[in-house]
Amino acid sequence: MKIAMRYLGAHRKEAFVSVTTLFTALGVMLGVAALTLTLSVMGGLESSLRDRVLAVTPQIEIQSYGGAITNYAELDQRLMHSPGVMGADPFIIGQAMISSAHGISGAVVRGIEPNSPSVIAKIGKYMRAGSLRSLARDVAPANGSAPAASIAMGAALAEHLKVKPGDTIRIVAPIVSGSDLTTKTAQFTIGAIFESGVDFFDRNLVFMDLPAAQTFFGRRGQADGIEVQLDDLDQTQQVTAALRAELGRHYAVRSWIDFNRAAAAGFALLKWVYSAVLLLLIGVAAFNLIATLIMVVMEKRKDIAVLMAMGASRSAIRLVFVLKGLIVGALGTTAGLALSAIGCFALSRYHFIHIPKAVYGISTVPIAATPLNFVLVAIASLGLCLLATVYPARQASRETPAEVLRS
Repeated sequence: MKIAMRYLGAHRKEAFVSVTTLFTALGVMLGVAALTLTLSVMGGLESSLRDRVLAVTPQIEIQSYGGAITNYAELDQRLMHSPGVMGADPFIIGQAMISSAHGISGAVVRGIEPNSPSVIAKIGKYMRAGSLRSLARDVAPANGSAPAASIAMGAALAEHLKVKPGDTIRIVAPIVSGSDLTTKTAQFTIGAIFESGVDFFDRNLVFMDLPAAQTFFGRRGQADGIEVQLDDLDQTQQVTAALRAELGRHYAVRSWIDFNRAAAAGFALLKWVYSAVLLLLIGVAAFNLIATLIMVVMEKRKDIAVLMAMGASRSAIRLVFVLKGLIVGALGTTAGLALSAIGCFALSRYHFIHIPKAVYGISTVPIAATPLNFVLVAIASLGLCLLATVYPARQASRETPAEVLRS
């Protein structure tokens, strides 16, 4: 170790080698910093998109193969006692046409329980104006004198219809009764406007109180399904499998992973590609380390010969140059991890990089720095640096003391 540390020092005759060693360490540092920062940004984008998608879609959705669920209250209680389940809320979905004094648009109406703690925790943080609690009222006919029920609509839809909280809109929906198809019209008040950041949802989705939706669509006492909220999203697959086993073949149990499988696979592919490309950057620095160590071996041939003449084994000579390479790699890796940690902190704290909110749904680059990423990058970096020392260390140990000292 002492010899390896000494070979890192700069002497006048070896200034070029020392400068090359410094730049090799800087190359490792930049590669490690770039890889960890990229993984943190990709993780932040994935987490942000997942949170915004899950704000308006179920984490786990349960539907009956027999059609509408009428015993949803009993099923809710049963689900709430299942491990990993934080909340269970029935819902109803219907297609409708919404009109205001300034425009008309199609929409998907989703009946929810606005007073449910799990619903408030999930959707409440995306309310840009108004409150979910304003939805809990009874529906009134279009020609009635009673106050209209309230709804919550997406910001893009509200902008299209040019409405704001307190304005009145008209909803027309098809009603199927046996073989007859009719329409029903009712007036509603804008009680809240939400903005999830996902344009499709903000432009097409409307929330309504569950009893009001059941009355409006003529489906009293029925639910299309039950939305399950989890304590931990990382346990999604385990809880989904447990619920499928518990509920049996009469119910379809699907998770957000099933709904967004293509998006999840796309993000995984992007992270793999970015990681592979940036790992090559560390590999380039590792190849520079090979060249640096070979130059050190050439500079230290007489030192190596003297050491071997004094009794140093070939494995000990190899170990000297392996340690030198690992020290350079460790210094570069540590500096890179520190640089990326500072970069992650600065990006998450000061938000100095701005991106188009209309395109991405967020205005700044999200960061999700996980210790596991830092550990994996450090292992990969040190592994490449270790491989880079194999050939130079082997060449150093093959020197013949008699020939070197005679030359």
